[in-house]
Amino acid sequence: PADRARVEFQMLYGIRRDLQRRLASEGYPVRVYVPYGTEWYPYLTRRLAERPANLWFFVSSLARELRPGG
Repeated sequence: PADRARVEFQMLYGIRRDLQRRLASEGYPVRVYVPYGTEWYPYLTRRLAERPANLWFFVSSLARELRPGG
């Protein structure tokens, strides 16, 4: 439906890829972004300061990716 084109989901690369795929398959525009360059570290520290629980989420996501077959 045309309503879906009125909203765009922007998500950090590697986070909730299952949700990214589902939204895209349902017709929603999904933009995946990667912080890079000289601003990646300040970006990360801002996100962690905004919500300290993000640190656990980040570490657990990283561990899943590094696991064989992850």
